[in-house]
Amino acid sequence: MNKLLTIAIPTYNRADLLDKQLEWLSQAIKGYESECEIFVSDNCSSDHTQEIIQKWQENIKNVNFKSNRHIENLGVMKNIMYCLISAKTKYVWTIGDDDPIQDRAIGYVLDKLKKHQELSLLFLNFSGRNKITGEAVHPPTIVGNRWFDVDNEDGTGDGKTIFEYCLTKSVGAVIFLSSSIYRTDLVKRALQIWPNAINNWISLAYLAGYCAANGKVIVSKETYLECIVGVSYWQKEEKSALLMQYKHIPEVVLKLHENGYSKRFYAQMMVQNFQQVNLKVFLGALRRWPISAIQTVVPFLAVVSISAVEVMAAPEVKIAECHHQTSSQIVRRKNNSVS
Repeated sequence: MNKLLTIAIPTYNRADLLDKQLEWLSQAIKGYESECEIFVSDNCSSDHTQEIIQKWQENIKNVNFKSNRHIENLGVMKNIMYCLISAKTKYVWTIGDDDPIQDRAIGYVLDKLKKHQELSLLFLNFSGRNKITGEAVHPPTIVGNRWFDVDNEDGTGDGKTIFEYCLTKSVGAVIFLSSSIYRTDLVKRALQIWPNAINNWISLAYLAGYCAANGKVIVSKETYLECIVGVSYWQKEEKSALLMQYKHIPEVVLKLHENGYSKRFYAQMMVQNFQQVNLKVFLGALRRWPISAIQTVVPFLAVVSISAVEVMAAPEVKIAECHHQTSSQIVRRKNNSVS
């Protein structure tokens, strides 16, 4: 029997967290062993990660459990992408080694994948929690502790329109690693089109957008996992905030435009991103890396200026705002101006 889903875990020097995640997986996967594979990609850890992997390969029975240890640390994004391109199953679900996931998530995912043969992208809704304070965290544009406010569980509606709505509501939701299940062949094709995606912190949004443009999309109504806010891998990298806001998001939006998304959507997203950037990020970078900061921000401002003119010149279309319609109605309508 051909496997349907690869559950992949990229990890580095977090053996204890990986141990807990594999313990969860060993229980949650029971009853679905014939439909799933497990893959762990160790980014050349120096702790006892390999011992943990070997332990669970022996303990988790009746499941094809593969692993790989890189000979050197490739970096976070390259390790994630390695998980995606290594999958041989129809779908791939890459999860963080520290993300709390409910046991029922696997059953829900497999049920949707089997019922909807044309599915290309599945977003699992999730809640958020601040690592330090324990308080609930969610996008200011969304009511309640959930990060997607679209109810689209039947696989209907235009995939691009649904994705556009999700992205304009929250970039953070679209790039949360553990919430996305991709069709494997589409992810691989997307990476062939844009190989440099491995160097972009926001590139998971590009992968999701590419999948959405080439098939059906489901967004779960209920939450199935939790995002622990304040411990993101990119926060430890120098210039990451500057690059994400002023360079990587614009790069992703451009790639989406080049792969089927309208010029109007591109212009709107560029203007929206300009409205949401944190000026303190730029000023802080300007003090620390003046030349680099200027070289990053000037091209961004040039593109935003052009986009602003295009948005003002065309009839107004609000993708993410509609006070008189439900989110389900928004994503199900085919917007003639975004085609």
